[in-house]
Amino acid sequence: MNSKLHRLWATKNKNDEWWSSFVTSPLAIAANFIVVDWKWLTPNLITLLSFVTALVATALIVVGGQFEFFTAAVLIHASHILDCMDGQMARYRDVSSQWGSFLDKMTDQVQVFLWFGAVGYAAYLQTDNILPIFLAFAGTAFYSLRGYIKYATITIAMGEDTDYLEKAAREVSIIESKQAGSAGLGKGLVANLRWFAGEQRKILFFNEGVFIFMLSAGLVFNSLNTMLWVFAISQTFYGIARSLQRGRQLERDQLPQILTTSEK
Repeated sequence: MNSKLHRLWATKNKNDEWWSSFVTSPLAIAANFIVVDWKWLTPNLITLLSFVTALVATALIVVGGQFEFFTAAVLIHASHILDCMDGQMARYRDVSSQWGSFLDKMTDQVQVFLWFGAVGYAAYLQTDNILPIFLAFAGTAFYSLRGYIKYATITIAMGEDTDYLEKAAREVSIIESKQAGSAGLGKGLVANLRWFAGEQRKILFFNEGVFIFMLSAGLVFNSLNTMLWVFAISQTFYGIARSLQRGRQLERDQLPQILTTSEK
């Protein structure tokens, strides 16, 4: 049993996002401990279950009402736990595939648009003001820009240096080796507390893990407008900041750093 738990813990992403790192990802490991040996349950099926759960949460947000909002918050967390489970299961079984990775990333992107679009609509119905819809649109647009800029600059870098991906992969390997084993099962209380404290800085990165927390809090406390303002401002800031950063890296020919610079 302990061997199985250690193997599952080893599948946890070493650079998990803020809320994922110490909430949804550990819960996913606990759930995988029960189901990971069910042969009929595949990682891709879990990805689809995660997406369906996200769709149900979106529908409840659109319907509106405090009970519906609370249920949607629970389902958003369930969707994210499933989203962590699929990758863990694939690594545990050593069946990772390019198609599975693509499906996972594609559904993640669509979920962000659906959730914040639904929240913008719900806030519009509450306030009879078009501003929440604009905030949701601005936030999702600049969130997408963060990812687009990364891959656009990678494409440019590959055109300038055919060995770029190999160089960047070596740097990623070095970073991951430093992160591996710093905390977790059997590492002791002090090491884990040090890791936990260090993870808290990630809340400022406003990535998907923070979205889960923000969305849930906004829905539970019915503070949709406040949450949308935070979302729009944070994504606009990071969208512009990452664009400038990538441009400077290209100009200074810092090619390997383009892939290794954190997007969080």
